[in-house]
Amino acid sequence: MELIIIVTIIIALAYDFLNGMNDAANSIATIVATRVLSPGLAVIWAAFFNFAAIWIFGQEVSSTMSKGVIDQGIVDGDNYFIFCALTGAMLWVWICTNYGLPISVSHALIGGLIGPAVMKGGADTLIWFTEDGKGLGLIFLFIFLAPIIGMFVAYVLQIITLWLFRKSRPNRVDFLFRILQLSSSAAFSLGHGGNDAQKTAGVIILLLASAGLADIDQPPMWVFYMCYSVISLGTMLGGWKVIRTMGHNLTPLRPMGGFCAETAGAITLFATGSMGIPASTTHTITGAIMGVGASRRASAVRWQVVYRIIGAWVFTIPATTMLSSLIYLLVSAING
Repeated sequence: MELIIIVTIIIALAYDFLNGMNDAANSIATIVATRVLSPGLAVIWAAFFNFAAIWIFGQEVSSTMSKGVIDQGIVDGDNYFIFCALTGAMLWVWICTNYGLPISVSHALIGGLIGPAVMKGGADTLIWFTEDGKGLGLIFLFIFLAPIIGMFVAYVLQIITLWLFRKSRPNRVDFLFRILQLSSSAAFSLGHGGNDAQKTAGVIILLLASAGLADIDQPPMWVFYMCYSVISLGTMLGGWKVIRTMGHNLTPLRPMGGFCAETAGAITLFATGSMGIPASTTHTITGAIMGVGASRRASAVRWQVVYRIIGAWVFTIPATTMLSSLIYLLVSAING
């Protein structure tokens, strides 16, 4: 195995680790905000279920990432391609995590792949729709749909739950939903692991297949175990600035609201994961938390924080496309 391939796999795992750190906020924001668990216990809880997802989910998302974003032929024989894609994506994720912005790590990775592909082969190398309906077209569609679905489901769940418990004493309701939040947080963490770990696995599989070291249709399981382990470790260490943004700054949460947000996010991720759509867990849980806040009143959502988050979302794919393109041009120039 060539040195550049080994280095690229290490960078992919570093990216997977940053994914876990940034997205730790998605998994534990609500149980920390409602004080069901301390931050330390919450990240351990989330990390365990992130890894446990390997035994529950299939490989649909990794298949989309390896075969449904760019033409595999553009990568064949070019061992620097994935290196440049990952480096550009990782730089953007590091910057946003450092500034506490809960961006979509998934879309950073997609933008990272698009940049070198366009530089090397033009727009024709991008796969917009596959025969089974997947591809960039569906991914871009769910950039908008994932937070809307999360918001709608959370809003409906919160309204129904408020009505069901309208005559119950508030302290009893809080106690009940503190217990229920453990299960909803676990479900969301399963959805996160089953979605995001597979995205990095898909890119590593694309790299190995392009070098003739793996079958893209029957990928080696060691790739999945490695990616699930590393993303769980990143989740355990956590990106604390992002956790504060998601858990405390977006909208005030009580245990009932936390349960509804996490359940809505889990439902969305389980659905998209089963269809092989690499949806953003960040977009999903942010929309769900907004839905809970909006169920009380629109002013309960701190919209200035929402605008900052949306701004990071909008710039993620263009920013990582540009960064990975520049890195690819630089590496190509150095290699002559």
